[in-house]
Amino acid sequence: MIRAARPYDAEAIAGLWNRMIRDTLATFTTVEKRADDIAGQIETRPGQWWVAAEDDIFGFAAFGPFRDGPGYAATCEHTVIVSRSARGRGVGKALIEQLERAARDSGYHVIVAAISGTNSDAIAFHARLGFEQVARMPEVGRKWEQWLDLVLMQKILTPEE
Repeated sequence: MIRAARPYDAEAIAGLWNRMIRDTLATFTTVEKRADDIAGQIETRPGQWWVAAEDDIFGFAAFGPFRDGPGYAATCEHTVIVSRSARGRGVGKALIEQLERAARDSGYHVIVAAISGTNSDAIAFHARLGFEQVARMPEVGRKWEQWLDLVLMQKILTPEE
């Protein structure tokens, strides 16, 4: 079940995110997320955080501004993380579809995914959902003594008619 995230979901969201930070090259950061910071973002950005939950939270997605400045006001960037045990069950797709609806309803025109070049599953996943690869930036990230490429993918949410 996909539902809007609530501040009390922050601990579970941090757990999913921090496992990715600690154990993978899917994100370039090495700084773990704090539950209280996530709870604050959920409160100050209503409608931009979603969770996949039954008894426990097994996935989340969020979106926010792509870059500062008025020229980017209609573009957002998203994060989606699904637990290993829930992959392949349509959870990520359901989260992204909800995010796209919410972003469109919030007035966003484009949604961007910034993906580690090592994360071929995420690149294929986004391509299946209609995201187009628009850039590959070689060696712009560094983690665990490795240079990492950044793949930018985007989807236009409100195409011209």
